[in-house]
Amino acid sequence: MDSSQTVEFIPPAFDTPFSTGVRVGDVLYLSGQIGMLPDGTLADGFEAQARQTMENIVASLIAYGSGVEAIFKCTVMLDDMSRWQEFNKVYLEYFPASRLPARSAFGTDGLALGAHMEVECMAYTPRV
Repeated sequence: MDSSQTVEFIPPAFDTPFSTGVRVGDVLYLSGQIGMLPDGTLADGFEAQARQTMENIVASLIAYGSGVEAIFKCTVMLDDMSRWQEFNKVYLEYFPASRLPARSAFGTDGLALGAHMEVECMAYTPRV
């Protein structure tokens, strides 16, 4: 692995057994984010959790000197796929229609801490 392929780990924001993200070369792999507030509790309700989830992604990217425009792939996990359109309403506020990341989504019967959704992203963040 050459110097452009060094691996850098972002420490966890809370007492969790995983890194917030890992940077390999010019790609930042963000761990799944949920609607956790700074005090460690979940935002109240589906829409509030969706918004907080996206804000947590933005905060992680900013910590790396980047932004949502660098995201090229997202994976969305929902505890109830019937709320897909409800999630999309919030999600689309964060990306221009002409610059939507590739995305996969699936329903699950449970997420960490009882969250309604979890979103993980990959972003192109070249070193300056």
